[in-house]
Amino acid sequence: MFTPIVRILVAVSLLAASGLLSAHGPTRQKVVETIEIDAPASEVWAVVGKFGGADVWLPMVQSSTSQGGHEEGASRTLVLGPDASVHETLKKHSDEKMSYTYRIPVKTHDVALLPVNNYSSTISVKATDSGSLVTWKGAFYRGYPNNDPPAELNDEAAVAAVTALTRLDWAI
Repeated sequence: MFTPIVRILVAVSLLAASGLLSAHGPTRQKVVETIEIDAPASEVWAVVGKFGGADVWLPMVQSSTSQGGHEEGASRTLVLGPDASVHETLKKHSDEKMSYTYRIPVKTHDVALLPVNNYSSTISVKATDSGSLVTWKGAFYRGYPNNDPPAELNDEAAVAAVTALTRLDWAI
């Protein structure tokens, strides 16, 4: 009676009317933090550019350990407190561009500590007329990958947690 194309169009129309086609999962969130520092970019990079040295310049990090230096695949563990640590992997590092990109591997990450998934960040230092500009860009999905997340794993919780982590209110 109906051709296959008509059947498909009717089925798609019914799905759209029921709202099933409009349902979607989380969207990628982004946080960008910047700070101007009254020091030459080379001096700032000498501190910020050490992938394994975040405990020196990032206030919420109590200690850090690293393996692999600045090679792709290097890893670091940031200790934020008792039983609270974040494991990260270096994707690329450039002393010339004064920039590095890293990510939090999904299998090592506890969303109760940092309510995000598929987290990656880039930190860069640029020379300015008055010193340096440090930029930290993070991109991630909320901690709960499905629809209707609990409050502690929703987009707002993820953005708030990453903003707190990346807030650049330190001085070098």
